Amino acid sequence: MAPASTQINIRLPPKLQSAAEQYTENFGYRNIQEFILEAIRDKIFRDNKYDENFSDKEIHLIEKLMSVSIEKGKIKDENEIIKA
Repeated sequence: MAPASTQINIRLPPKLQSAAEQYTENFGYRNIQEFILEAIRDKIFRDNKYDENFSDKEIHLIEKLMSVSIEKGKIKDENEIIKA
C-alpha cells in the first residue's frame, strides 16, 4: 500500500493565480492542482537534487507516462509550446 499523500495549502498573488489558471486551461490540465504537482516534479528533476530517491525503473516509468500523455494530447510537449 502506498503512503497517503499530504495535503498542503498555498496562497498565490491574484495575478499569479490567474496566470496559473490560464496555463492550466490552455495546456489541458484537469485542474490547477495537477499543474502545480507537475511543476514541482519538473523543478525537482530539472535541478537534479532528488533523483537519487527514484530508481532507474521509476524514472523510466515517469518518462514513459509523460511521453504517452504528450502523445494522447493530455499535456503538450514544451517544444510545441516554444513553436506556438
